[in-house]
This record gives sequence, structure tokens and C-alpha cells, in this order.
Amino acid sequence: MTDPASARGEDFRDDTRAPGSGNAAARRVLSAADLAPLTTLHDGRSMLAVATTLGFIAAAVGFGIALGPSPWLVLPVLVIGVQQHALFILAHEAVHYRLHSKRAVNDALGRFIGMAGGVSMCTYRVTHRLHHNNLYGPADPDTAIHGGYPRGVAYLWKKLLQDVAGLNAWKTYAYFFGAPALNDSTQTAARPLDDTSPALRAAARRDRWGVVAFHLGLPGAVMLLWGPHGLLLYALLWLLPLLTVLQPILRLRAVCEHGAVTELASPLTAARTTLTAGSRSGRAVDVLVNAAGRALLFPHHVNHHVEHHLYPAVPHYHLPQLHRLLQARGALAGAEVRDLRDTLSQVFAPRRPRTARAELAN
Repeated sequence: MTDPASARGEDFRDDTRAPGSGNAAARRVLSAADLAPLTTLHDGRSMLAVATTLGFIAAAVGFGIALGPSPWLVLPVLVIGVQQHALFILAHEAVHYRLHSKRAVNDALGRFIGMAGGVSMCTYRVTHRLHHNNLYGPADPDTAIHGGYPRGVAYLWKKLLQDVAGLNAWKTYAYFFGAPALNDSTQTAARPLDDTSPALRAAARRDRWGVVAFHLGLPGAVMLLWGPHGLLLYALLWLLPLLTVLQPILRLRAVCEHGAVTELASPLTAARTTLTAGSRSGRAVDVLVNAAGRALLFPHHVNHHVEHHLYPAVPHYHLPQLHRLLQARGALAGAEVRDLRDTLSQVFAPRRPRTARAELAN
């Protein structure tokens, strides 16, 4: 019998699809004793991650203010956009209740971090649960973002260039306000808040209004305190990277995590882990590309996406240890674990024939 809470998207279920397959084996190899230390929250490690990310942002903002309006401003804008993405990953930790052991602190931090980037964390929590609980199923709200790849080199480059130009930012924020884009395969657009509990719906509504109030009030406060020059720097050093630099990073990471995968029936193959330390090939160029991916696309160990879908209760700082444990026990044999160059070759590959796409979906 289906748990009513599960049906409303109020929990993050373990993905147990494809019983008897590698997925089931991967879930059997870890005992409760193995998982206990991996699911234990260490608030200090989370707060260090938050402080480090905010520190990079503060340094880049300070550098940008010192520069003033200048062509060199592109450098702090790029750094800030990359770190805004790192903040988003920490908000994702809060969505999973992994940012702090005290629920009230977890949610307050998650809401503040999300609010700074225009994201309603409480709304995203409902949407993201449906992604975990229905990965690549008809109710997965993220399929509109990463589904159907490879779609051809020109398609993805076109999307990324539109992102850099800020043309798709409104779609991003519509998603984080509970209105994901149309799913091409089902021709439907998920509305997660229509299918959740009154308590979560009310929390999402309050959070959305808080985000709106924050972003309407902040420009006025900046203008009042620092005048037109301060308002210009706020627009250049915060809004500009939010609307441009952040957007292609969000898309490319999502596509790397789930796009052009080999088979959809198991999280071992419907999600992808992209290495950022060392490489499978052992080649120096792959080691360097993987390290660049860690800096630009995969902060806070978010590259361990197979592991995250298998065990969403594991916080980000334990994911590398979880990866090593699963690998040592042979649970990741046949899983989508790739070097970044290999991942990019998959997602930028020529479009699959229609028959091949249908076979994959089945």
C-alpha cells in the first residue's frame, strides 16, 4: 500500500527500482553499521562550507568594488557566479535536511541562502522530492531540463549561449517557484505544490513571498545607503552573475548528472557520478579537466550524483567516502561513473535516432 506521505512528495524515498539488478546489489552491500557514520551530520563541517563560499563571494565583491565599473569587472563577476552556484548546492543540502542537525537552523540557513539567489528553498524541497522519488518517470519535474540527451552539439550550445545571455533565467526561477518547464516526452508541466500537504504548501507560499520581498526591498536599501553608484555595483556584482554566469552552470551540471545516460530503470545508470579527484583513465589531461570541473561545476562534492540518489540521507562531505566504500565492494560496477571529458563527449554527442531514444525510455 502506498504511503500517503510518499504520494504527496513529503519524503525522499530510497530508489529501489530494478530489483535483482546492480541497484539492488548496491543497496545490499552497506549495512546499517556502515551507513550510520555516513549519515551522521557534523554541523561544523557544514558551517565551514557555508563560510568558505561566503568568503569567496565577499573577496570577489570587494575586488569588484575596488575596481569600479571597468572591463576587468568580468573577473569578479565570473567568480561570484561560480560561488552563487556553490550557495545553491548548500541550499540543496538544506532541502534534504543535511545542512544542520537542528531542523530550525537547517531551514533558516537554507531559506536565507536560497533567498540571496532568488530561490524559494521550501518550494524547491517539494519539487526536488518528486525528482528523487520519480527519477525519469512521468512525474519527474527535472526531465524537462536533462531529458532527451544527447540532443546534438548545436542544441546544447544554443541553450548554453542563451543562458549566458540571460534569456532563460526566468525559466530557472519559475522552476524554483514551483513551475517546472514542459516535459517533452509527456507534454505536461509538473506543478508539485498542487500535490503536497497543506503544511508544506503554506511554508512554500510564505517562503516565496519572502524571496520576492527581499529582492524588491534590497535595491531600495542599497540605493538609500550607497546611492546610485552602489546600486550600479549591486546590479553588476550580484544580479548580473545571477542572471548570466549562474544559468549555464546550472544547466550543464544538471545535464552532466542525468543527460545521455545509458539506461533509465536504475539510479546506477540514470544518474551519473563525474570524477573530480584523479581519473579513471589515469591520463594527466583527464586529471586536470576533472579538477577544473570541481572548481566550476561540482562544488561541495555534488559530482557524486549516483551515490546521492542511492543514499540521499548522506551529507555532501561524506559522499567521497561513500563512493570509495561502494567502489571497494564492487557496487559501482557498470554504474555511470566517468571522467568529465567522457561525460562531456556523451552529452555533446550527435542526437540519437528516434528509435534509439524510444528503446532507452523503455
